[in-house]
Amino acid sequence: MATPIATHDWFDDARAQRVSSLLVDWYDRHHRDLPWRVPPRDQASGLRSDPYRVWLSEIMLQQTTVEAVKPYFGRFVMKWPTVSDLAASDSDDIMKAWAGLGYYSRARNLKICAEVVEKEYGGRFPDTESGLLALPGIGPYTAAAIAAIAFDRPAAVVDGNVERVFSRLGAIATPLPKAKSEIKALVAKAVNLNRPGDFAQATMDLGATICTPRRPKCLMCPVNNECLALRQGDPEHYPVKPAKAEKPLRRGAAFVAIHGDAIFLRKRTAKGLLGGMAEVPSTNWSSRADGELIPAAAPFAANWSKTGEIRHVFTHFQLELVIFRAELAKKPDVSDGWWAPLEFIHTEALPTVMKKAIEAAIPGATKLQRKAKLS
Repeated sequence: MATPIATHDWFDDARAQRVSSLLVDWYDRHHRDLPWRVPPRDQASGLRSDPYRVWLSEIMLQQTTVEAVKPYFGRFVMKWPTVSDLAASDSDDIMKAWAGLGYYSRARNLKICAEVVEKEYGGRFPDTESGLLALPGIGPYTAAAIAAIAFDRPAAVVDGNVERVFSRLGAIATPLPKAKSEIKALVAKAVNLNRPGDFAQATMDLGATICTPRRPKCLMCPVNNECLALRQGDPEHYPVKPAKAEKPLRRGAAFVAIHGDAIFLRKRTAKGLLGGMAEVPSTNWSSRADGELIPAAAPFAANWSKTGEIRHVFTHFQLELVIFRAELAKKPDVSDGWWAPLEFIHTEALPTVMKKAIEAAIPGATKLQRKAKLS
């Protein structure tokens, strides 16, 4: 690698403005068509981004891919076309619609935020970063993204794609997450004041399609002449990341009880991991502790038999569940759950780890639009 050049010397005002203009020009020709976006050609005819759709998409896109989000976004806006509709909805319906998208605190905060917007702002989102940041579930990145994209505020929007683009432009040697403030300073310097929303989306698109983590397409990049990492010859070195710590492994058990063509589910407590979601009963595992692994820990007595094990990776730990199954001739006397018909199990608010547990006991049970057959 070549001798480093100080980022602040390299990325001066003139270079920042060139990057800004080049990115917006590139976006006009190569933007992705996404269901929550108003592309430049439509903006020219007066259409503007809907703050509700921008907010919903940004919440969904946290820690999730665009392709995974598209069908969820489509179902949400079809069922709840406005923030007022979402505010008036049932929380359980939201959790069911969110099931499988992960990071379930986001879904709980959707309802809370929608209610605040409806009650305190008359169904209209605040149009400033500070106003948006005061809403439940909206952090600095999301507030900046909504302010820029929906309201054309000159906000510095920095997601993972933007971090990668600007860490390479400036060859920022500081490892993440400490480098975040340096990266944001470069982004703020380059924000296109005439088209801040398009600038933000251009940088996201560049990171998603050209300035990729592996094998970036530098020859196709509109700002390759301005990129210090490319000049040094090693763009993939950036952003610099600290060594990953190994995730701890936690263990527990899950119990799939079958009565006729239904299985027993219950609702997890509102707070904590997977809060408010549906589950097959499981033992008291957490990110810090193991749960019991034996049939005696089941919520009611039955002829439990082990059917396998599943593993699921959360953000901070791995979970291994021993799966027990029991077929019951008579429903047990329990009051904290319900019996869900297998034919409609895909409509329940089941997180992925619970779908895996059910699949281990009843193969094919959680496939959408497919009626399971008990083995």
